[in-house]
Amino acid sequence: MPGGRNAADRRTDASYEDYDEAAYDEQGDEKAERRPRARTPAGPLGDEQRRPEALSPVTVTRAVLRDVAELTGKQPSGITALERDNGGWVVEVEVVEDRRIPSSGDILSIYRAQATAAGSLTAFRRIRRYQRGRGND
Repeated sequence: MPGGRNAADRRTDASYEDYDEAAYDEQGDEKAERRPRARTPAGPLGDEQRRPEALSPVTVTRAVLRDVAELTGKQPSGITALERDNGGWVVEVEVVEDRRIPSSGDILSIYRAQATAAGSLTAFRRIRRYQRGRGND
């Protein structure tokens, strides 16, 4: 590269400005007019380490339910708890582990899942297993 500077060098230079790629034609030649690209402030984390956008509790629980179903191979029957935790979420999900006849004999489990504010699962474990007819002793 002419001048010996690569893209990483330019990113660290305080005077470097990002330019819109539409300012170049298909061959990569610079057009006559260069337009600076709109930038948002990087904040304390920098451009590469921005925090993902926080999701609503409903969206997070849907993502967690999908992940629990995939991990357990069982269809979740409902959410039993939801709380904020250090910028993320803790969700407890009830799952029917074993269906029996009559249904009062079903074996249920409660799984606790921790998710980021963006809905990505960070931890998952079964915390309780019980028979439906016995309730939460």
